[in-house]
Amino acid sequence: MGHGVEGVAPAAKLDAVSASSVAETLQALATPSRLLILSELRQGARPVGELAAAVGMEASAVSHQLRLLRSLGLVSGSRTGRSVVYSLYDDHVAQLLDEAVYHIEHLRLGLSG
Repeated sequence: MGHGVEGVAPAAKLDAVSASSVAETLQALATPSRLLILSELRQGARPVGELAAAVGMEASAVSHQLRLLRSLGLVSGSRTGRSVVYSLYDDHVAQLLDEAVYHIEHLRLGLSG
């Protein structure tokens, strides 16, 4: 039922240090609240208050999650007046999120090849 990877050039082979970094990033993505925050940021940059309202969390909890996501290079923040507006760090983060969603949809629908 799954897709084969034949004919697809592999990414560079992971070494122990890279594997640890990838694992840390994937662990950060394994939290529903962080995925919801990233999904909202996928739609466009937002300040903490708007993100909190959109995901149904307290602003302090969203700020805490954003600090972690920022430390892992998944989001960035820019100061605008007294607030910080957050966005996805780059297109790679959007692609990673999109691929995860596509994969789950693929499994849910039972698609093959």
